[in-house]
Amino acid sequence: MATSYPDLMLYIDGAWRKSAETLPVLNPADETVVGAVPVASRADLDDALAAADKGFRIWSRTAPAKRAAIILKAAALMRERIDEIARSITLEHGKPFPQARLEVIRGCEFFEWDAAEGQRTYGRVVPSEPGIRYIVHHQPIGTVAAFSPWNFPMSQPARKIAGALASGCSIIIKAAEETPAGAYHIARAFHDAGLPAGVFNLVFGVPADISSYLIPQPQVRLVAFTGSTAVGKHLSELAARHMTPVLMELGGHAPVIVCDDVDPVEAAVTSAVRKARNAGQVCTSPTRFFVQERIYKTFADTFAEKARAVSIGNGFDAGVEMGPLANHRRIEAMEMLVADARAKGARVLAGGERLGNRGYFFPVTVLADLPDDARVMREEPFGPLAVINPVSSLDEAIEKANALPFGLAAYAFTHSASNADRLADGIEAGNVSINTLEASVAEVPFGGVKDSGYGREGGIEGLLPYTVVKNVSHRMAIA
Repeated sequence: MATSYPDLMLYIDGAWRKSAETLPVLNPADETVVGAVPVASRADLDDALAAADKGFRIWSRTAPAKRAAIILKAAALMRERIDEIARSITLEHGKPFPQARLEVIRGCEFFEWDAAEGQRTYGRVVPSEPGIRYIVHHQPIGTVAAFSPWNFPMSQPARKIAGALASGCSIIIKAAEETPAGAYHIARAFHDAGLPAGVFNLVFGVPADISSYLIPQPQVRLVAFTGSTAVGKHLSELAARHMTPVLMELGGHAPVIVCDDVDPVEAAVTSAVRKARNAGQVCTSPTRFFVQERIYKTFADTFAEKARAVSIGNGFDAGVEMGPLANHRRIEAMEMLVADARAKGARVLAGGERLGNRGYFFPVTVLADLPDDARVMREEPFGPLAVINPVSSLDEAIEKANALPFGLAAYAFTHSASNADRLADGIEAGNVSINTLEASVAEVPFGGVKDSGYGREGGIEGLLPYTVVKNVSHRMAIA
């Protein structure tokens, strides 16, 4: 399989451009340099702001059906180029090639759903007395400054680009400098699909430098961010100084409640497989397992057995189920959390140590019987680390699930309608999944509560942050 990496460039005002400064892109499987990402200068950012302002005036006045046609054409091009895009993702991120292909498909689904939904941003006519009409409009908010993380190089920027473009907004997106190729391929597809110049602008660079310059600019009318809670709070504060609204999809620490009315073996195998997805580097990754006592041992033993069986290696090798972590920082985080858990008396049922010394490989690690003050019980690991603790009742499980300031995704396994109703009502999370570990698809809203952010991406609610509501009151002369 050919594994060439693209020659990355900035995309500003409908044209590609190089940069005098670049940063290396590493392959986490062997730590070799596979490419170079250009760093946008202040002049590049100023050009992107001017282009986006111009692009918004064009795109916001383009009929929704015409906007949808261009978005769908770009999505079709990405589907045609799926293997090329997926190879780039595996090179820069490390995930297995089949999973990279699925990520491309997922990104295309975001574009396809939002393209259709952008034609249904309906207003309404409010009943009133004769001679006056109250008409409520949803209009595109303006230029969006968006920031996407490294864990899903294509589908994460796709979500923000799709929402902005389908709503009639222009966008400047700062994609992750560690995994830049996914956003580059999106820009290429929209360029080839005939998107008007200035509507979509792609920049790279040091995150703090880009955000601190873009967010205060008057052209920016919305800040959309996916990343850590700490950074999200900082960007929200910066935006608030300028009364700029924000869309924040922040960190999580997903609980999983396993009731004793389910098959513990089936639930454990399903959970271990999902824990290995993207090497656990997912804000919705199932992490804190609270298992009712009667089935606790069977669940924990089965989970550990399946975790040990996960095939780990280079994402291009046949049969590999989990690739490396994305960078050395994730290795250091896993080692620190495991060491702290051991010191506090946790049992290590699987994994726990780095694999080799070349490439950022770390196995699916299962910790059992952790005290509440263990760091991993309070801090999102963002890696292939699961903790399993027994609980005596459903009430105790819900209380522990809600104990943290996070509320992005939560999961449960039960076949009891009564339990399911209590879980759906009682768990504090923006996304609650029962008997499935899927937290987000294109047609449903996705987002968090508490420290996991606010605003929603996806579904009919996903376009609302990209619009403003205008009420028009029109009094007419009565003959």
